[in-house]
Amino acid sequence: MHIETLKVFCDIIESGSVSYAASQNFVTQSAVSQQVRSLEDKYECRLLERARAGVKPTPAGQILYNSSKEIVRRFVELENRLREIGSVVAGAIRVGTVYSVGLHELPPYLTDFLRAYPQVNVHLEYLRSNKIYDDLIEGKIDLGVVAYPNKRSQIVTIAFRHDELVLVAPPNDPLAQFDRVNVRQLVGQRFVGYERDIATRKASDRILRDHGVKPVYTMEFDNIETIKRAVEIGQGLAIVPRSTVEQETARGTLKMIEFAEGPFTRPLAIIYKRGRELSPAVRKFIDVLTTSKAAAANHARNHDRHEKSERAERAEKSERLEKSA
Repeated sequence: MHIETLKVFCDIIESGSVSYAASQNFVTQSAVSQQVRSLEDKYECRLLERARAGVKPTPAGQILYNSSKEIVRRFVELENRLREIGSVVAGAIRVGTVYSVGLHELPPYLTDFLRAYPQVNVHLEYLRSNKIYDDLIEGKIDLGVVAYPNKRSQIVTIAFRHDELVLVAPPNDPLAQFDRVNVRQLVGQRFVGYERDIATRKASDRILRDHGVKPVYTMEFDNIETIKRAVEIGQGLAIVPRSTVEQETARGTLKMIEFAEGPFTRPLAIIYKRGRELSPAVRKFIDVLTTSKAAAANHARNHDRHEKSERAERAEKSERLEKSA
C-alpha cells in the first residue's frame, strides 16, 4: 500500500469531499475513486458512504482513518525534513482566509512568494473566520489569515498588518461631497453591512455605537464584493477596509470617505495550529508575509495615510482657532 493513497483517503475523511481531496493531491477525481476502490478491495469492505453533504467513513473507514492519520503526519514531516536538508522549497500550502483579505490584501504577497518559490503550489480557500480556526485545528489547512484574531490555546498568532476602515458611498450621495466626515454625521443613514457574526461588522457597529449612532441596515452579506455592489446601486453606506475599495474609488463608482475621529483600523494576523511542525514552504510563506517588499510597501502606505490624517486634523484645529479668534 502506498502512503500517498492513505494521505488521499485521510484528506477525503477530513474534508468530506472527493473533489477536495483530488485538488489537494493534484490528481483527478477518478484517480481518487480508484485509490479508494483499491483500499476497499484490499480489505474487502466498504470504507466510504454517501452523506447529506459529501461522503463520510463507514465504521471500517473510521478505523482505517484513525490508524492512518498519524502515519500520514509522520510521512509529511519526513518529506519536509528531507526537502529542508536539500534546500528545496516545494510542495503545497493550504491557506484559509476571508474574501476581503484574500482578494485585496494577499495578491502582492502571493506574487512575491511564487516568484521566489515557483515549485510551491498555494491553495487559497475562502472561508468564514470561525471555519478557518476549525479547519486549522482539524489539519485541513496549514495557515489562516484573519481579521480581529481570537486568542485560542491551540492557535499561534503572528501580527500581519492593519487595515484602515473607511466609509463608502455612491457618488451621487450627499455625503460624497466630503473627503472626511464625523461619525455623528451618520445619524439616520442607512447601511449595508457584513452579517452580524462577522468580526468586521462587530467592529464597525462598535465605532458607530461609541459615537452615538444607531445604524439601520438595509442589507447584510457575508462578503465584501456583494456589499460594494449594493452600495453602488444606492442601498446604503458601508464601513469597509480601505484596500477593498481602492479600485472602485479610482473608477469613480464609489466615493471613499475618511473618518475625522480616525483612523480606525482592522488588525490582520497569520494563524496556525500550535504544536504542528511547519513545512519549509509554510515557513517561507510566513517570512514573505512579514518581510517581503509587498509588506514594506504596505507599511509605507499605512504610514503615509497616518501622516495625511494627522495633517488634516492639525489643519482643522488651526481653522477652528482662527474662527474663534
